[in-house]
Amino acid sequence: MPHTQHQRRVVRTLAAAQVFNGVGVAGTVAVGSLLVSSITNSQTLAGLAQTSGVLGAAALALPLARLTARGGRRLALSVGLICGVIGSIIAIIGGAQKNLFFMLVGTFLVGAASAAGYQARFAAIDLACDHTRARQLSFVVWGSTIGAVAGPNLMEPAGNLAHSFGLPRLVGPYLVSAVSLLLAAVIILIFLRPDPFLTARGEKSLVSQKISTKAALSHIRSNPTALFAISAIAIGHLAMVSVMVMTPIHMAHVDVTLRIIGLVISVHILGMYAFSPLVGSLSDRLGGVRVIQIGLTTLLTSTIVSALAAAKDALTLGLGLFLLGLGWSCTLIAGSALLSESISLEMRPASQGASDLVMNLSGAGGGALAGVIIGTLSYGALCLCAAIPVLVLGVISLRLAKISS
Repeated sequence: MPHTQHQRRVVRTLAAAQVFNGVGVAGTVAVGSLLVSSITNSQTLAGLAQTSGVLGAAALALPLARLTARGGRRLALSVGLICGVIGSIIAIIGGAQKNLFFMLVGTFLVGAASAAGYQARFAAIDLACDHTRARQLSFVVWGSTIGAVAGPNLMEPAGNLAHSFGLPRLVGPYLVSAVSLLLAAVIILIFLRPDPFLTARGEKSLVSQKISTKAALSHIRSNPTALFAISAIAIGHLAMVSVMVMTPIHMAHVDVTLRIIGLVISVHILGMYAFSPLVGSLSDRLGGVRVIQIGLTTLLTSTIVSALAAAKDALTLGLGLFLLGLGWSCTLIAGSALLSESISLEMRPASQGASDLVMNLSGAGGGALAGVIIGTLSYGALCLCAAIPVLVLGVISLRLAKISS
């Protein structure tokens, strides 16, 4: 294989950057809703932090895809990470000044780092072979495990660090985020050479061309396999975000400590990333549709387990959120690989950007509705509402499996 060594180096570089990206982004997820709630004195508005971050990821998905088509993965990923550094600094200012606008602008820009993290998984398969595509993608997703699990557990020491600087404890994770995202950007800028996308495009003798989002979405709609793949990514993300972002608020109702909340979120993130190589291997062996079905079943189970858990029952909530993360992992990895293999190389940047746009808009809508549902109904009702689109897609997947067989 002509690019075997290059591909290994690309995957190692992306995985290393994802460690620091995971620390930077995951540490702010659990604390963002708490910080907004403390600023506004409103639980209903708490979901704005996650919604803002997901909207940021959605808004940057297409510009980063265009940067990829123009200058490669290295340019796009580094720009997204540096935007995240700037966002962390702005969020610190917003939290310190009790300024909701600055806080939401900051979380919006931190979402750019999330967008870069999501697109890093596609960078892993620019030079991958067909029979290892999902596994290569999964190694980069797995790279987020260490940072993503460590991030929420740094809430308390990060809070102590912020307090030592005379800042509110809840802005501590954003201090950590600024440093870790900067390190991730440095790794990409120095080591992601030669650029995998530019190498693949050069090998295929393709000319850089501008493909609009409308054209990409039209291409996906005309391809049933690609449409199912992007639907699985979006619905899996919607269910995951809506339940996950409100779990800290649910637990805070009974004064559960930040340490326990951080542990529950860490278990969730462990489910999201730790088993990624296994999910990728299964996807290569069983096919993307079958693994997506496994993910949808896992998501349904997680919503039931979480819905039945009491706010103080960290063990059951941890199990529910672990399954939530694992189901998300199946839909993301299998869906991403299935999408990439069903479209041509010249269409990939635009289609991958469109995929991340739809995914993050779904997550943003889920985060916003989650705050309303938990504020007017209950956490259990939120979990059951999240299960509805998952169930619908599961029924559709049975029909697709019959057609493909």
